[in-house]
Amino acid sequence: MEPFLNAAMIIISIALIAVILLQIRGEGSGAFGAAQSTFRVRRGVELLFFRFTIVLIVVFVVVAILSARFSDL
Repeated sequence: MEPFLNAAMIIISIALIAVILLQIRGEGSGAFGAAQSTFRVRRGVELLFFRFTIVLIVVFVVVAILSARFSDL
C-alpha cells in the first residue's frame, strides 16, 4: 500500500502546483508576492480553481497522514 500512497502524493503534489500556478494573475510578478489591495469576488473559472485547490490540499493531507500511518518503521 505504501508505493500506492507515495505515487498518489507525487501526483497530487504535481496537480496542486499546476492549479496554484494557473491561479496566478496580474502584472508579471504575481508569483513573488505582489498582492492586490482591493477586494475581489471570485467567479467562474477562478472560483473553480480556488475550490479545487482546497480539495487537493485536503486530499494531500489525508494521503500524507495515511502514508505516515502505514509506513514501515
